[in-house]
Amino acid sequence: VQLQASGGGLVQSGGSLRLSCATGGFAWGDYAMCWFRQASGKEREGVSCISSSGDVTYYSESAKGRFTISRDHVRKTVYLLMNSLRPEDTAEYYCAIKAYQDEAIWYFRHLVEGPGQGMDYWGEGTQVTVSS
Repeated sequence: VQLQASGGGLVQSGGSLRLSCATGGFAWGDYAMCWFRQASGKEREGVSCISSSGDVTYYSESAKGRFTISRDHVRKTVYLLMNSLRPEDTAEYYCAIKAYQDEAIWYFRHLVEGPGQGMDYWGEGTQVTVSS
């Protein structure tokens, strides 16, 4: 299984970034995909998940209204568009996948608020730094 996150960088407060997670080595249509983050010295935090079909999404309260998760079934890539970035968004961001084909919102809430308990595979992170 390959999960390669990219797109992180340094951005000013209020700016935007789009993270990508290129994938391979698993049955794309069988997995929900999620983004998590971990700031230095803090616990891991769930950000967002998207269903295997791409039709259902779930966001943490901090991400809601600012971030958008999406997945490209042709490129087999999941994206996280982050707008209105704040210094508190500074963290290492990770993509992870979970074998799950249903679309129950409660399940995605569980994955995000877990955070990440039971995810099947994790990728390497990409650093996002937001300056004030």
